[in-house]
Amino acid sequence: MDYDALRHFADTWGLVFLFVIFVGVIAFVFRPGSKKKYERDAQIPLKDNDEDPKNGQARD
Repeated sequence: MDYDALRHFADTWGLVFLFVIFVGVIAFVFRPGSKKKYERDAQIPLKDNDEDPKNGQARD
């Protein structure tokens, strides 16, 4: 197999592979029931956390 044939193969199937990955990610993100999880996860930085992350005890 010469370079041109390998390059043509990689261009064609690489594009197909990346498109399938893209569609899979989109399907995963927009799957039914995921909205509630993403809304809950979006609030994590805004929560008032009184625990010290190093030892798990309350801060003074």
